[in-house]
Amino acid sequence: MALSMAIITLLGLLFHKMFVKFNLPGLLGLLLLGMILGPFGLNQIDETTLAISADLRKMALIIILFRAGLGISRDNLNKVGPEAIKISVLPCVLEGSLITFLAMTCLNYPFLEAGMLGFIVAAVSPAVIVPSMLSLMEDKEGINQRIPTLILAGASLDDVIAITFLSAFIGIFGGASVNLLWQAASVPISIVTGLVLGGIAAIVLLKIFDSYDIRHTKKAMMLVGAGIVLTAMEEALQGIMPVAALLGVMFTGFLILERKPQVAKALADKLSKVWVLAEILLFVMVGAAVNFSLALETGWWGLLLITAGLTARSIGVLLSISGRHYSLKEKLFCVIAYIPKATVQAATGALPLAAGAIYGEEILALAVLAIVVTAPLGAIGIQWGREHLLK
Repeated sequence: MALSMAIITLLGLLFHKMFVKFNLPGLLGLLLLGMILGPFGLNQIDETTLAISADLRKMALIIILFRAGLGISRDNLNKVGPEAIKISVLPCVLEGSLITFLAMTCLNYPFLEAGMLGFIVAAVSPAVIVPSMLSLMEDKEGINQRIPTLILAGASLDDVIAITFLSAFIGIFGGASVNLLWQAASVPISIVTGLVLGGIAAIVLLKIFDSYDIRHTKKAMMLVGAGIVLTAMEEALQGIMPVAALLGVMFTGFLILERKPQVAKALADKLSKVWVLAEILLFVMVGAAVNFSLALETGWWGLLLITAGLTARSIGVLLSISGRHYSLKEKLFCVIAYIPKATVQAATGALPLAAGAIYGEEILALAVLAIVVTAPLGAIGIQWGREHLLK
């Protein structure tokens, strides 16, 4: 395991540097490295490391979402609130619904399996979007219209919507007695419970910070530990009460910024240093989960299905921000920023197959194809857009 981690870290730094040198997003180099080293490539990552891959990805996500929360002010959030809610719901529902419809009518999928496919593919990737938006905020690009804040808030809720729909389809397929009214209500409930738990975590941490003289490095470690506890609580309460733990993580950072701006800035600086390693682990492990040959098996129909879904998502984004005075270039940037998919597809793509779905292998292949196509496309698009579309 130690040797695998060393190889991932050293080569990750090299690949990231190479891609940035050619004016490409560094995360593309890390994804490619994961595909090369992973079990579907040269198989140079040992089984122990692969076994904890999901935990490593979760910890990296926690770090980047804390950084996001520590950088979102109340004033900015208030001004994009209605649009953030719309952009978290409309694009996801439109994309998932269209893919479900096309899978049923064109590919003859049963309704439940088509629904699983639709909302696996529909989720966006906070892992790709959040670091990109934080970079925009640090470089003060697009901040006059608060575009990074809008995308950050929307992306964190988008996954809650997609996973709720997916859970309903899988539950019904498995023969569970799923209360559709409760399933619909679980979206706002999970948001509220996530915010409540995040608020409790922030209160406890702030109380400790006020009561004891603790170095900022240790405060950052405590913050990450609190985030891990929040995600563990989500798993422990599964089946009892829905919890949007990652939203709670971001909200914890937001409240710390509200109460202690100087502490928040120091914590964000510490986490930005930790992110150097966390970014490598996150994207290399996502790349290692990608079976490129499986993605190719879907053929042109897979590409057409994903393209149709992205078209529906783009329409949803434009409808969501139609009430604001964005320029055409800014609207185009919002569309591009909502393209990337990676982490959710890597985590959920195999669930239908595990549940015994007839088309489980094809659904997994399409989930992989969605990563292969949209993660590079979105990352490159955001890089291009920040240079040509934003002020």
